[in-house]
Amino acid sequence: MKKIVLILCIMLIVSCKEDQNDYAIISGTFKNTKAKEIIISKGKTEFKLAINDDGTFSDTLKLKESGFYNLSIGRQPIPIYVAFGDDLKISADAKSPKLEMNFEGIGAEENNYLMSKVGVKGFADKGAETLFSLDEVAFKNKIESYKSENQKVLEGLKNVDTKFIEQEKNNLTYETLSLYNDYENGHSYFTKKRDFEISDEFLPENLKTIVFDKVIDYENSGAYKKLALNSSLDAVFNNIESPSDVKPTDLSSIAEIKIPALKDDVIGYAGTMLMSPANNNMEGVYRFLLDHVTDIEIKKTLTSTYDKNKNLLKGMPSPEFVNYENNAGGETSLKDLRGKYVYVDVWATWCGPCIGEIPSLKKVEKQYHGKNIEFVSASIDTPNAYDKWKSMIKEKELGGTQLLADNAWQSKFVQDYAIDGIPRFILIDPEGNIVSADAPRPSNPELVTILDSELNKTK
Repeated sequence: MKKIVLILCIMLIVSCKEDQNDYAIISGTFKNTKAKEIIISKGKTEFKLAINDDGTFSDTLKLKESGFYNLSIGRQPIPIYVAFGDDLKISADAKSPKLEMNFEGIGAEENNYLMSKVGVKGFADKGAETLFSLDEVAFKNKIESYKSENQKVLEGLKNVDTKFIEQEKNNLTYETLSLYNDYENGHSYFTKKRDFEISDEFLPENLKTIVFDKVIDYENSGAYKKLALNSSLDAVFNNIESPSDVKPTDLSSIAEIKIPALKDDVIGYAGTMLMSPANNNMEGVYRFLLDHVTDIEIKKTLTSTYDKNKNLLKGMPSPEFVNYENNAGGETSLKDLRGKYVYVDVWATWCGPCIGEIPSLKKVEKQYHGKNIEFVSASIDTPNAYDKWKSMIKEKELGGTQLLADNAWQSKFVQDYAIDGIPRFILIDPEGNIVSADAPRPSNPELVTILDSELNKTK
């Protein structure tokens, strides 16, 4: 009987120990913060740790697996490593420009290494310009030295999770490859050499041949995830000749993505853009994306976008705007312009990209002066920007018909056209039907092609 009791006790102890190994304890203090919670996340897993009034926090996290997580406290997420059995104590001061953290306890060695990696701090601060301004040889030497120094420190760590060592070695390679991948755009931007192109031999061979099929690396390496996303999105958009003629067959690269989470992320990033109401194949694109996504929230977003846009396809009656204030005097409704094509520019005085389109818009207006088309600029400025709207029209010598929407973003016309970003351009035919609910910008040569095609129909 005593033996049975002893065996049961041993089993109970072992069982409790196994249960405890599923957990990690996270505690510490954040000074000078107004934040009420810390978020530790990885993929769809998210833990929220409440911060007390004195800045202290403590919680026990039931982990599905050890690995890299993101710690957020109202700023750019910071990578941390959390493993089964960790008892990690974190101290930080919110007044620190980069929110530097100090770690103590079980799991501290891995995380103090992550906070002190060579190259990371300088790059995150103001080092990007210095780094990317280097010529190819100097840049290559610098980032390879970062990798080498970090590998040396990593190999010298004691009593750390072996899984961490393995994953971080891979991550150092991916971080280096990501910097190589960013160099052409970064160098062009910081040196203002707009036509700069990297030499044929600059990119390492393993970057040219990398295949994105490693689920674990996608979950644990931000650099691998960035490379995979950029590559996959490039494959999608490089296969599209015209945003107004995207067919499901153009999206075959999405179906070929091997990592389920990557496929979801690509659809999440690109889905709403691909389902433009300017594309008559929108329903087919929607069905294709819905068949290939697994994330419930992304499915909801796709369906919401489709439901908003399905009544905005070419040939459907346009939503109306009614009694918008006209800068020239009185009020104007869309029906007042019936019998002409109407090109509507939805903009605001605070919108930089909108203002950037003004020179091109004035050029197009001049090109079609006297033809059967009305150029309408509908500002969604709020009432407190009324004087600014009036003065900008005068200052920029804006032509066409200048209108002020009746309720800014909440104007019915804006809502009916599902506009959630500006500038937005809309083309309506003389009968009041939609030609394009998301027409090309004035700076896009495709606009002239569309206008010439439409206006030739009425000759």
